[in-house]
Amino acid sequence: MERLIARVIEIRGKCPVFKLGDRIVIDGPEINLRETDAICTHAFASLLPYIVALRKGIKPRELGLGRGEKAYIQCLDPGPPYTDGGTVIFEITVVRDETEKSMEDCEGGNKGSPRSH
Repeated sequence: MERLIARVIEIRGKCPVFKLGDRIVIDGPEINLRETDAICTHAFASLLPYIVALRKGIKPRELGLGRGEKAYIQCLDPGPPYTDGGTVIFEITVVRDETEKSMEDCEGGNKGSPRSH
């Protein structure tokens, strides 16, 4: 199961919910509430369209969200002078389950065998 970790790396203006370093942890289709520091509907609305794509292995570059392995998304609150809040920049890392990866590697190595068809 893919795990996404969205970490707050910058806050422009004032955010009443997040502070630098806060994380939102997503395990498969669930928000891991035990490991999540805070959640905000404005921020989650910005993250939601990309969660499944990133979990399914689409690279941030393909989505226009980064140049490397990490994706960057910001909260939709524009902050001053438009609102009293602030926008939050998240760095999203995809963490693959090593057990699942090992199973895929084993299955991939058997593609030519009669049992795999």
